[in-house]
Amino acid sequence: MVSSPDIAQRIVEAILAQRLAPGARLGEQELSMLFDCSRTVVREALVRLSTRGIVTVSSRRGWYVVQPSHDEAREAFEARRVLETGLIRRTPPLDKAALRRLRLHLRQEQAALAGDDVGQRSYLLGDFHVCLAECLGNQLLADTLRDFTARTTLIAMLYQSTHDAVQSCQDHVAIVQALEQGDTAEAERLMEAHIGQVQAALRLGAPQDPLADLREALAPVREASRTATRGKSRPVPGNPIPPADPIPTNPSNDTYLGALL
Repeated sequence: MVSSPDIAQRIVEAILAQRLAPGARLGEQELSMLFDCSRTVVREALVRLSTRGIVTVSSRRGWYVVQPSHDEAREAFEARRVLETGLIRRTPPLDKAALRRLRLHLRQEQAALAGDDVGQRSYLLGDFHVCLAECLGNQLLADTLRDFTARTTLIAMLYQSTHDAVQSCQDHVAIVQALEQGDTAEAERLMEAHIGQVQAALRLGAPQDPLADLREALAPVREASRTATRGKSRPVPGNPIPPADPIPTNPSNDTYLGALL
């Protein structure tokens, strides 16, 4: 019988493999049929993922994979930078078993890059960071890092990252080599540069103003009229044009829309 942690893990793995996109709907009924379990078990898994920031729920529309905003993207990468560099800085040299596991992971990455399974490639590149945290001996941070890595994978999908997968693998190789040589300072520097490069490859652009069109349409008419009358020719001598009656103003109305919008 499948459990709610099993379902949650499968969803996170699908995100890491870029098989679930930001905003994808996760229907309780469909998931219960897929995993052959009750909707209660599915709901428990989705609630678990909601508390971890992976999915969100709407009272009328159901469950969806999150779509991180610009600010959330920045915060996710900053959290990863603090976690991963701090973990490397505070960890003693890796033992032989940990180094063997990391080398195996790197070989799997390189094999995936040579193949055509984009999902496997994406999963392994993201899972390297989780594997490294586990090899460094901190399972709690490894679990936390898995969630942050899933979120940054969604961010890369949402904002069309241009980062090169081959470059990511090369960065991973350099980090492991530094750790193998006992140079934790260099490994920390390489990790910070690696995360920074991935973040810099995002096409975030400037955040759009969702009220821009409405703000322009509902600008005070008095301001629009004043702008429209600027630059008009003066009255011709001998044919004076009587001045227009001043438009009454109400100080309380002048800033009504401007203050709100």
